[in-house]
This record gives sequence, structure tokens and C-alpha cells, in this order.
Amino acid sequence: MAVEPLSQKEIEERLAELPGWSVDDGRLTRSYRLGSHFGATALVVHIAQVQEELNHHSDLTLGYDTVVLSVHTHSAGGSLTGKDFELAQKVEALAPAHGAH
Repeated sequence: MAVEPLSQKEIEERLAELPGWSVDDGRLTRSYRLGSHFGATALVVHIAQVQEELNHHSDLTLGYDTVVLSVHTHSAGGSLTGKDFELAQKVEALAPAHGAH
């Protein structure tokens, strides 16, 4: 089943529901700061688990106490789709349990 790109209006509406997230170079992006390297690593592992469940994967960058997530949908020509926002919502829901802000 093909995934359809979102319109600019749809992107803006969905972004309004995700404080801290932005669109950078056509990718949905968010940075998190955590209390330690171990905490950041645990968040990356948890995000990877969610991505496997959704079969939708982002680029993750692990720093000492930071995690940066960046995603778009390759099968939609690198556009933003509902799948990207679904992943972002799930990450937002799990991040506080890791102490991410």
C-alpha cells in the first residue's frame, strides 16, 4: 500500500501537536537531552524497538547525553507522511520515562 505525502497544511497542523519537533531539510526532526550517556543509549534502544514495531525507521544520532531523531518516508520520495508523525508521537510518549527533555 502506497503512503501518500502530506500537504504543507497537514504538516503544519501535525507539527502544532508536537512541541519540540521541527521540519529541517524536509525531515521531521527532534533533539532530546538526557541526564547521562547511559540514559541516552537506553532511549535509542527504546526508539529502535518502536521503529521495528512500526517498520518505519529514522536516522538516530547518539551523543554523550543527547539523542537526535530525523525521519522522512523513502517510499514517498523522501516526503513527510503520516508514518513519520506516528513515529514522532510514539517517541514523544516514551521519551519522558527516560528523563528526556
